[in-house]
Amino acid sequence: MDTVLITALDQEGRGVARRDGKVAFVEGALVGERVAIEATREKSSYTLARTVAIERASAARVAPACPHFGTCGGCSLQHLDPAAQVAMKQRVLEDALWHIGRVRAGELLAPIHGMPWGYRHRARFSVRHVPRKGGVLVGFHERKSSFVADMTSCLVVPPRISALLPALRALIESLSIRDRVPQLELAIGEGAVGPVDALVLRVLTAPDETDLHTLSDFASSHVVRLYLQPGGIDSVRPLDADSPELTYSLPDFNVRFAFGPTDFTQVNATLNRVLVRRAIALLDPAPGERIADFFCGVGNFTLPIARRGAEAIGVEGSPALVERARENAGRNGLASQARFVVANLFDATAESVAALGPLASALLDPPREGAIALAKSLPDSLRRLVYVSCNPATLARDAAVLVHQRGFALSAAGVANMFPHTTHVESVVLFTRQ
Repeated sequence: MDTVLITALDQEGRGVARRDGKVAFVEGALVGERVAIEATREKSSYTLARTVAIERASAARVAPACPHFGTCGGCSLQHLDPAAQVAMKQRVLEDALWHIGRVRAGELLAPIHGMPWGYRHRARFSVRHVPRKGGVLVGFHERKSSFVADMTSCLVVPPRISALLPALRALIESLSIRDRVPQLELAIGEGAVGPVDALVLRVLTAPDETDLHTLSDFASSHVVRLYLQPGGIDSVRPLDADSPELTYSLPDFNVRFAFGPTDFTQVNATLNRVLVRRAIALLDPAPGERIADFFCGVGNFTLPIARRGAEAIGVEGSPALVERARENAGRNGLASQARFVVANLFDATAESVAALGPLASALLDPPREGAIALAKSLPDSLRRLVYVSCNPATLARDAAVLVHQRGFALSAAGVANMFPHTTHVESVVLFTRQ
C-alpha cells in the first residue's frame, strides 16, 4: 500500500497522482488529498488504484448523501462539494480545448448550475429479477458492472419518483412476465396543475389480462402514466389510450413542446431553460436572418430562434423527431418562421449544407459523437456559430477544425452542470468570424 498526493481530477472524476514514475488514477480521491492507495491494475504507463485511507482530506470533500453511492454507477462525484464539481468541469472543458484542440476561449462564461438534487426528469433504469437478492431490482447499473444496483431510493430524481422505487419493484415482481421486463424509462412533463410522470416498461413478452389490470391499478393509485414498449421505439403505446401527451415549456420564449416519452429531451428540464436562454443570447438572432439549428430534435432551440423573428431551419436525422418539431412549430404559431429538414448530419458535405440556402448563423447540438463532418462543411458566409456540447473531447476536436481550418475564433466557452454529481460535462461555446 502506497501513499500519494492527488494533484488533479481526470474526466472520469478519478484523482491523478504520480507513483513509481507513472501516472496513477485513483478512485475516490480528490485534489489536494494525501491518500493511501491500493493498485487494482498495473499498466506499462499508468496505474489504476482505489483509495484505502484518507490521510489528509480536501476541504471540498463532503459526505455523500445517497446510501447507494459507491455501489450504484449513476453518480461518481457525491463526495465532492457541488460548487467544486462545477469548477472541476470548467477545468475539464478548458483542458480538452487546449490539449486536444489547441484552442483557448477569448472569454470564459460564468458556469450555469441549478438544483443539485431531484433534477432528473428523464432516467433509464434497468430491471432484473434476482431471486437471491429478494426479487426484482429496479435501478442504475452498479459501478463498472452490468449488475443492477439494489436501490430503494434515488436522490437525483424528484423525491416522489425516488419514493416510488420500492413500489415499482413490487409491481414488476407481481407480474407474470417479471423475467421479461429488462428496462423502465422515466419521462416527466408539465401538466396544468403539476408535473406529469410517465413510465415506459420495456416488455419482451406481452402482459396477460391479469398483468394489464395490475398495471392499470398501479397507474391509477400512484397517478402515473404507464406505457408499454414491446419492440423498438415506434412500438411504444400508452396503457390508457386516452393518455394526453407530455409537454414542456420555455417561458422566456413563450413556446411549449409536445414530446413522446422516449423522444430525446434534456434530462434536466430546469437547467435546459437557462441553457437555451444563454445559447440564444450568444447566437443573437435578428429578424429576417436565416439561421440553421443542426441536430434540432423536437425544436428545443429552433422555436426560440424563430420566436426572435429569424427564419429558422431545423435539421435532424430522425424523421419522427422532425415531424414532432413541425407539429410543435404549428402549435406555437411559428410554422411560417420555422421549417424542418431530415438529413444525416454525420454525412454532411459542403453541398448538402449549401442546399439549405444562405445562412447568417447556426447552432449545433450534436450527440456525444460530435459534428466533425458538419464542422468541415459549414459555409464561409457563416459569421456566428453556437455549439452546445455534451462531450468536451469531441467538442475540442471539432473546435480545432473550426479555428485552425475554417477561420473561426473561439470567442467564449462555459459549462452547464446538467448532471450534478456525475462527470458529465455539458458546455456552450461561441465561435465567430470577422
